Amino acid sequence: MLHLPQSKRPHAHTRRAIALGAALALSPLAALATNGYFPHGYGLKAKGMGGASLAMSQDGMGGANNPASMSFAGSRLDLGLDWFQPKRGASRQGSMGGAFDFNTTSESNNHFVPEFGYISQFSPSLTAGITVYGNGGMNTDYPGAQTSCGNPSGNVANPMCGSGRLTMDLMQLIIAPTVSFKLAPDHAIGLSPLLGYQRFKMSGLQAFDNGPGFPPMTGNPGYVTNNGYDSSTGFGVRVGYQGKVGPVTLAAAYSPKMDMGTLDKYKGLFAGAGDFDIPANYGLGVAVSVIPAVTVALDWMRIEYSGVPSVGNPSSNQAPLGSANGPGFGWKDIDVYKLGVQWQASPQLTLRAGYNKGDNPITAADVSFNIIAPGVTKTHYTLGGTMQLGGNSELTMAYMYAPKVSVTGYSMLNSPTLLGPGNGGQETIWMKQQSLGMAWAMRF
Repeated sequence: MLHLPQSKRPHAHTRRAIALGAALALSPLAALATNGYFPHGYGLKAKGMGGASLAMSQDGMGGANNPASMSFAGSRLDLGLDWFQPKRGASRQGSMGGAFDFNTTSESNNHFVPEFGYISQFSPSLTAGITVYGNGGMNTDYPGAQTSCGNPSGNVANPMCGSGRLTMDLMQLIIAPTVSFKLAPDHAIGLSPLLGYQRFKMSGLQAFDNGPGFPPMTGNPGYVTNNGYDSSTGFGVRVGYQGKVGPVTLAAAYSPKMDMGTLDKYKGLFAGAGDFDIPANYGLGVAVSVIPAVTVALDWMRIEYSGVPSVGNPSSNQAPLGSANGPGFGWKDIDVYKLGVQWQASPQLTLRAGYNKGDNPITAADVSFNIIAPGVTKTHYTLGGTMQLGGNSELTMAYMYAPKVSVTGYSMLNSPTLLGPGNGGQETIWMKQQSLGMAWAMRF
């Protein structure tokens, strides 16, 4: 057991806040993220700057961003909650005189994403802490009738030709204990072992579960849909560097693919018999103090969705669902650029703004599968600020708006084994988003 010196031990109310934050962050709350299914940033300060964080050291979120940043953030506690509202929908047009057409929007639009960070500086060179955060997720909830695809009203039929509501819910949480070490007064390296938990549920995909009237699609019937929640755990690591040269701070962080256990209840849906790992991601960052009161930060991030077969395999793969090379969502690797500006307007008030631009991981060829996961968002605009409250505490807020983006492609119903070429029509998926979050922090 670690024993802090008396001067380094948090007060009783701080210990209670740590317990509250840990309980909040570990709650199984749904989320749908924004750079693919990753969020546009981790921590409310980063979210106010378009997600730019690798070269910044302002809070206890280093385990999610850059472990080395904890060396420069000081001893502190951060608790936050982000309200996230994605609006998403899908439609099909031109299918057999409209017999299989639909136009619907997903329900369940309000989600709450917690965050928690804690840092303790043990010596001038050694810092330790923990970050608990929602890594991301996907969520859709389309209304549906107790019928299959063909529904003349075009509004209530299950879009994927199953029965009942078409719903999907994926949530990922990560606990990141972190150690950071200063190599020199302005240069540090950090390491975060990552302990992951994910939860998944799918319903309304009876047509893909070798349903009547459809060709066989899965090698594991009974393990595609309507099996309730399943969960898995896994392990990974994140390493990082941060160093300052004059007014310029440089940074890098890397996390290889995180190996997660299989989702056995859905081994007939995901490639690799239910395998659903968290993709490798890495990035470079720079922050420049252009004048003493203004800092500009820029991050580049790469997310390798193609390295996870259940996510990256093309939906057109000619193999049974659930097999090693079975169809996936067809997501490609993406680059994300995060630009943020921070202005110290007064000793009590810091203001932020940001812009986040990422690639769309979904192409027209994979629209059908992604009706249940329309992660097509590309651009985010953000605002934020922090107010010092006195007593070494502060309050941070951040807002994000992402305008509507859509992708259109030919429906998989055009397959010769389904309706045939020209009879399936075209499908469109779309999404727009906004979020508003608040975080409280105490320095000690």
